[in-house]
Amino acid sequence: MPGSIRRALIAAPLLALPLALLGGKATTVLAQDTRPMAAAPDVPRPPTRAGRQMVAAAHPLAAEVGLDMLRRGGAAVDAAVAVQAVLTLVEPQSSGIGGGALMLHWNGLNRRLEAWDGRETAPRAASENLFLRPDGTPLTFYEAVLSGRSVGVPGVLPMLEAAHHEGGRLPWADLFAPAIRLAEEGFPVSPRLAGLIAEDAERLKRDAAARAYFFDGTGAPWPAGHLLRNPALAETLRLVAQRGAAALQTGPVAGDIVQAVAGHGDAGNGMTADDLAAYAPRKREPLCTPYRQWRICGFPPPSSGGIAVAQILGLLEHFNVAALDPHSAEAAHLLVEAERLAFADRNLYVADSDFVQVPVHGLTEDAYLTLRAQLIERGRANPEPRPGQPRWREGKLAPQPPQPESGTSQVSIVDAMGNALSMTTTVEDAFGARLMVRGFFLNNELTDFSFRPAIDRRAVANRVQGGKRPRSSMSPTLVFDAEGRLLASLGSPGGARIIPYVVQTLLGLLDWRMDPQAAVSLPRIGSLGLAAELEEGSAAASLAPALQALGHRTEIRPMVSGLQVISVAPHGLLGGADPRREGVAVGD
Repeated sequence: MPGSIRRALIAAPLLALPLALLGGKATTVLAQDTRPMAAAPDVPRPPTRAGRQMVAAAHPLAAEVGLDMLRRGGAAVDAAVAVQAVLTLVEPQSSGIGGGALMLHWNGLNRRLEAWDGRETAPRAASENLFLRPDGTPLTFYEAVLSGRSVGVPGVLPMLEAAHHEGGRLPWADLFAPAIRLAEEGFPVSPRLAGLIAEDAERLKRDAAARAYFFDGTGAPWPAGHLLRNPALAETLRLVAQRGAAALQTGPVAGDIVQAVAGHGDAGNGMTADDLAAYAPRKREPLCTPYRQWRICGFPPPSSGGIAVAQILGLLEHFNVAALDPHSAEAAHLLVEAERLAFADRNLYVADSDFVQVPVHGLTEDAYLTLRAQLIERGRANPEPRPGQPRWREGKLAPQPPQPESGTSQVSIVDAMGNALSMTTTVEDAFGARLMVRGFFLNNELTDFSFRPAIDRRAVANRVQGGKRPRSSMSPTLVFDAEGRLLASLGSPGGARIIPYVVQTLLGLLDWRMDPQAAVSLPRIGSLGLAAELEEGSAAASLAPALQALGHRTEIRPMVSGLQVISVAPHGLLGGADPRREGVAVGD
């Protein structure tokens, strides 16, 4: 099938595809309409507006520090370094220098897009049986998290340092001064942080440093508004300001990390000082695919996010999504069905492409998505979505069983020079491995690997291997128009639900012509491959009966996305921060 067929079909109004082409099923493909920009009816606030530059981040203190770097003449990557340093302090439950990150960076001057991989790695000594008991059964999620087994070699600082070396304008040391000051003088505990400390108290108290930091002398968690100081982190950040990422990769801090991992819980994972010293970020080829008249750029493996977002949009391109009410059961049905198909492929094929042959182009090519789209029926749910058979696939793999993913933070930045970035950064679960070293938390990122290395004698692509990066759902995304001009930067936290969150927001921005604040405020609807998930307490929950009538199993649950979006408008920038969390978009 010609590679241009999907685009040609979209342009043809009310065109029915030949039955032979679609394996016996006719599908109606509708032309895209052009409606004026509209806001979701329940959005209480307008988008943030700015003329030249903007930072959207998960905490107001971090966003303001990032904007201050831009005002000093810094580039987007300078602001990202400063934002990450502050997030390590004020949002330790989600990200920090003990974790990893994926970043898409757009150089507006030379029009170059780069994908920076700062994902954590498994230690070289890690075995594929890392999360199995002696009898061969897998550990429970928290048995794994609350042990040294779960800690990956941190990657966010080496990645940011490499990106800063290429695109930074301000001195490296200056980028850490605000976080050092806040750590010394103290910051007010936010309501979200206070709630998570109280909720996770039993696990946090297992670590002596975390217990001393987050709880008073009676063992009570610090309340919202408490001025919390972190002199240990201030000292660590001073070392980073002086020595760069090497401060965490070699020397006393690295020694403390290795010792902490080895002594945490019932077992370590073989991490050594050599693992830390050898860590290197990767530059990867961004994954850019068409969606109607736009170009959507995401992150390739080891993230599954870029592939899954591209697949879901490629499937939905066969329907006139723009003509649908974004709050309707019909829109929800199409969205959920496309996501179920994409997750079936994700669970079988996607892992670190340095270790596994991932059929990236086969999964995202027009011909494959056109055939997969025929499995979506308007009048009924697919009873059991199965993975497809893309070209260039590796045979005899087993799908990874479902297991928890959570955590993460999102940073979107556009600077006055036309540079932009989308960075999703994480320690995985809330407070990572609950292991605090020198004022920061170590990640539990290795629990993103499959606990079971093989099923029925077939290997799982995302099994543990020494030096391998665990599969991620992080989906930093940049959007461009047909002429290659930047239109938006976005992403979200939320574990595997990052993928549905980002897709729904892209539909809001592009098909439904919403401003960024309206798009991030949409009632959440999505699927991780099985049930149709509807956001508890939102208008989406009322769609359950209609979706059940189509054959969907529905689940009403909290869906605490944390989207950050910046879009480029004709006369400046528009920003949106998810009202479900504490983030803000600020600019001037």
